[in-house]
Amino acid sequence: MNSRANIDLASASPVRLPMPGAQRDTRLDVLRALALITIFINHVPGQFLERLTTKNFGFSDGAEAFVLISGISVGLAYGTRFKPGNRLSIAWKAVRRAFTLYTAHMITTFITLVLFISGAWIFRHAGLLCEVNILAVLMDPARGIAALLLLGHQIGYNNILPMYGALFLMLPLIMVLEARSPLLLLSVSAGVWLVAGIYQIAPHTMLLDGFWFLNPLSWQFLFVIGFVAVMHVKRGGRISYNPVLFALSLAYVILSFIWVTDKLWVLGDHLAAFGLPTVVTGFDKTFLSLPRLLHVLALAYLIITLPTISRLLRRSADHPLAILGRHSLSIFVAGTILAMAGQVILYVTDKDPAVGGAYVIVGLVAQFAYAYYLEHKRLDGASRRPLSTSVASIPLPVQIEKRR
Repeated sequence: MNSRANIDLASASPVRLPMPGAQRDTRLDVLRALALITIFINHVPGQFLERLTTKNFGFSDGAEAFVLISGISVGLAYGTRFKPGNRLSIAWKAVRRAFTLYTAHMITTFITLVLFISGAWIFRHAGLLCEVNILAVLMDPARGIAALLLLGHQIGYNNILPMYGALFLMLPLIMVLEARSPLLLLSVSAGVWLVAGIYQIAPHTMLLDGFWFLNPLSWQFLFVIGFVAVMHVKRGGRISYNPVLFALSLAYVILSFIWVTDKLWVLGDHLAAFGLPTVVTGFDKTFLSLPRLLHVLALAYLIITLPTISRLLRRSADHPLAILGRHSLSIFVAGTILAMAGQVILYVTDKDPAVGGAYVIVGLVAQFAYAYYLEHKRLDGASRRPLSTSVASIPLPVQIEKRR
């Protein structure tokens, strides 16, 4: 996804529409990189660095941040290009992206199988075959492989990309509704989220009784919120500072911090006693319950409206975090494979804390090195590409004053 735009959500200066060759706004890359790092650390459970990630200090974690950022990035990459005469082409690009994500998921899935089966054989730890949801596949390989290919069975810690791919299949409809009315899109999206949560509507799994771990019918709401927000800004709108909304967001983030750190989960049972659906009172990740959704949105609002944080996130294009976030899919695939190898190593070492911490650090260094390699290839390819754009074809800057 190419988020070629320089959009300031917090400042009072005019918003400039993105132009070909415009300087890339690195804030999304940095945030995406931080989400990828968090996901990687959480996917190697049982080591001390896991205690430092956001899931230990609030209701949401790296997955929610990643999906919200993705909605914003997709709005930058596809949103304003979805116009009459170009809609079919953009819709097809979204579908192709979904198949790219499917291919990436298949790569991580089958490498995970190889890692755990090989680990069980080499280290003589048969218990590895009972980890990360692979035993059901091994008990009936013919049916199991078919289920993996049809996304009817997902290996543990390999379930973000299927949900993300489903969101891209929904993207053409999302863009059609947004073109008609952003409010209509938000209303439909919220309705689908609520109905899916109340009635437990989600893609079913084939080998075991249950649902996809991350239900795309629920998670699309967070994706749509990011998409609509950035489209609003690109059309000259603002996400401005409101003291009441800021105070509520800060209070909710603090409440979430106290709730999680003091383990006040029993209070959720008291909320459920009022007869409200679990999607409103619970903390379920599959159906993206309201407390999780509100937490990531509150954090996003605080980040957007605090200029200090915005400036902190704006790094140079060659900053390590910017480079890591720029190659998000490749890094995610590499990080997933490294995390699965790490789980095997921690299993055979009885979750030795020194081994686990050292492995995560080495894994992060490896991902940064891989990102620099990908960036070098990208820049080398760009330098070899012929410069065919004429001066006459370069558009003049278009500037839109924000609505007051």
